[in-house]
Amino acid sequence: MTLASDRPDPAAFRRPRLTRSAEGKTALAPAPLEDTAGNAARRSLLDRRAGRLAINVLAVVAGILIWALFTTNGMVGLPTPLEVGRQAVVQAKNGLLWSDAAASLARVSSSFLLGIAVAIPIGFLMGWYRLARAVIEPYVQFFRTIPPLAIIPLAIVTLGIEETPKIFVIFLSSFLSSVVATYQGVVNVDKTLINAARVLGAGDFTIFRRVVVPASLPYIMVGVRIGLGSSWATVVAAELIAAQSGLGFRMQQAQLYYDLPTIFVSLISIGVLGLLMDRVVLAIDGFLTAWQEKL
Repeated sequence: MTLASDRPDPAAFRRPRLTRSAEGKTALAPAPLEDTAGNAARRSLLDRRAGRLAINVLAVVAGILIWALFTTNGMVGLPTPLEVGRQAVVQAKNGLLWSDAAASLARVSSSFLLGIAVAIPIGFLMGWYRLARAVIEPYVQFFRTIPPLAIIPLAIVTLGIEETPKIFVIFLSSFLSSVVATYQGVVNVDKTLINAARVLGAGDFTIFRRVVVPASLPYIMVGVRIGLGSSWATVVAAELIAAQSGLGFRMQQAQLYYDLPTIFVSLISIGVLGLLMDRVVLAIDGFLTAWQEKL
């Protein structure tokens, strides 16, 4: 039997409030235990994120200093960070940097989104139905072994030299990475969870929606990140197809004149844009897989 005196005081779990003493002084009541623990957890999370951000910044600064050390002393025949920075300012002022970045970003974004939009349903189809897996998987594995550069001549002949072949080549790279990850996520779902759901009377659609999709989300998001990287890695090759703008196009033009600072500006721009998009994907991943324990 639990005595009334042994029960926890409900007042201990209320929000902090202002109290007035007999002398007329105002004081803050003690904070509830659960609120204090929650605030401590949030502060700890913010501290960890701030620490990681500080390390990232220090790593970037250290990399630039090492780059400057090797190039300033003439150890390697590459432009210095100052030369690259000056060229970036010149291109930013005349608008070339912004137009090239916008063109490449538009190609990558549209192709990447189209690729994952097609890859995720097909990956679920392959993982859930063995017949679909037997039919589709040979084609997926076949095209995965063909590099995007080898597709360019065929894309030019069949699709022309406008934006369509560029979009297709980038789409193919993101699609193949995402479809395999989605398929692996579905087939690696713990069968115990599926059997438990069947015992509880869940149908196939409910099992797929409430068990298979959430359990395979970590795999899917890994595939999305890999697909994003593949898209940016392919954009330079895709812009070989009669492009008039884009970071890859600008690099190819600079190569003809041995303009190393311009090449570095385009390289760094691709890396920065890819990094920013990857951070957006990571934020979405953190929201969708908040239930997953991570280091």
